[in-house]
Amino acid sequence: MEIGIIGLGRMGENMGIRLLRGGHTVYGSDLSPESRQAAEEQGLKTADSVENLAALFKESPRVFWTMVPAGKVTDSVVHQILAVASPGDIIVDGGNSNYKDSVRHGKECEEKGVHFVDSGTSGGVWGLEFGYCLMVGGSDEGFKTVEPLLKTLAPEDGYAHVGPTGAGHFVKMIHNGIEYGLLEAYAEGFELLASAPEFNLSLPQITKLWNHGSVIRSWMLELAQRAYDADPEMDDIRGVVQDNGTGRWTIEESLERGVPAPVLSLALQMRFRSRQNDAYAARVVASLRNQFGGHAVVKEEK
Repeated sequence: MEIGIIGLGRMGENMGIRLLRGGHTVYGSDLSPESRQAAEEQGLKTADSVENLAALFKESPRVFWTMVPAGKVTDSVVHQILAVASPGDIIVDGGNSNYKDSVRHGKECEEKGVHFVDSGTSGGVWGLEFGYCLMVGGSDEGFKTVEPLLKTLAPEDGYAHVGPTGAGHFVKMIHNGIEYGLLEAYAEGFELLASAPEFNLSLPQITKLWNHGSVIRSWMLELAQRAYDADPEMDDIRGVVQDNGTGRWTIEESLERGVPAPVLSLALQMRFRSRQNDAYAARVVASLRNQFGGHAVVKEEK
């Protein structure tokens, strides 16, 4: 199956490579010549604009999959695609867009006879090897058309059509809100462990121990083990933790819907605190985000 990926950053390029390995024909587009060159070295054929990307397709309907930042950038890319799209073509937004934007994009696409699919995408830098969890919103027809791509991108049972347009990004938003809470819970626990020098605890040893039979074992804890093996004292990075918007949107939804979310709210607040002082717990969160998503960390000056 043919697909054009717009946005060849760490997620977009890796998804393209996984699709290529699965036997699909993959085209790519990115404003950065360096990103296009890197993708071409992996076997993707690239174009420097959405218009030129559209011209590469040999089959119809065409599937345009965007992996670009939420907000104005996604708005711009969707409108660029609509300018060259034909009725029956499909736009998949695989980024972390606000679900309300996706509902709006769906209506804009429907007016031109184009299907819009919102795919919440989780898997980070590990998705190339293990697959991506895909939370998909949109029409039945749009979903069924792109399902061969979803099967290749996801591990077994790793994708689902969760509802109409906007549902995919709504589910991914809540997913990310939960992620905030999980990271903060682990971080606070490890900070308490680190505060007990009288026991001379080995935190790398404890992460490994907890991953065998403990009720709090998880993939995130496995990543904590990797992080502690690489930096046992957590002193190579500063505890500065960013938020990508989805956590804030989750809390906004809890307020609008009157649904209590105290843990998720406090987890977001703790990220704000991390930018004000170098807290140990924030170092753990920053390190884990780097492990699972390749997110940048701020290194300590030696």
